[in-house]
Formats: sequence, C-alpha cells, structure tokens
Amino acid sequence: MAFSKVLVAFDGSELSTKALNTALAYCRENQAQLEVLHVVNFQNFVVGEAMVAFPVPLQKEIQDNAEKLMAKAEAQMEGLPGSRVVLRQGSPAAAILDHAEENQCDLIIIGSRGFGAFRSFMLGSVSNHVVQNSQIPVLVIK
Repeated sequence: MAFSKVLVAFDGSELSTKALNTALAYCRENQAQLEVLHVVNFQNFVVGEAMVAFPVPLQKEIQDNAEKLMAKAEAQMEGLPGSRVVLRQGSPAAAILDHAEENQCDLIIIGSRGFGAFRSFMLGSVSNHVVQNSQIPVLVIK
C-alpha cells in the first residue's frame, strides 16, 4: 500500500528526528507529500486553588525555538514537491489528529517518546492517544 500524503509529528527529540528521517525516506522513494507538524502547548497550571497562566516571555522563547526547529526540518525537505512544515498551538494529540483529518493525510508517523522524563511521559501519552484515536494508519518509531 502506497501512501500519498504523510504527516510526521516533530519536536526535535531523537525519536521524532528518526520519525522525520523515516518519513523523508518514504516520501522520496514513493513521491509522496510530507507534512511536518510541530505543536506548541501553552497550558495553564493549577497551583492550589489558583490558575497560573504560562508566562508570556517563556511563550515567546518557546515559539522562537519552535520556528527554528521547523526551519531545520524544512531545509531537509528540499526536493519534495507539495511538502510543508506546520506549526500549531494546542493539545498535541488533538492537533495531530485534527491536522491529519483536515489535510487528508493517509499516514501518521510519530516517535514513541519525546524530550526528557516529563516530556517523554507526555509524548508517550500523545503517541498512545494518536494510535488509539486515529482513523488512518499510524507508524510509531522507537
């Protein structure tokens, strides 16, 4: 089965980089389009009974780093017609599934875990949520 439009979730971690490289190789070999998606999630935090907003300067720093990360991914996509990078905000799993549906992707490639212990836990739950709720095939890279 050949896929024509592949979505890869990318956060710059080792496993998401492997996922991106897998997607790049597949798309080059099969002349498929590639969508590289990075999701930034600015969650509010609950401390006791108070809701604390994500600090604006930190949001700016994270957004700038995300844009640099996506520029690196875009540079690797040279020669893949119709391919693009996309930066979204929101819940990562929901954003991945929504993007796949909205853009008629027919395969999702995602790393099984992301950066650090906390982010590994979060990304592990993201990949699990994507696998459990996707209407299209999902390739999880370990």
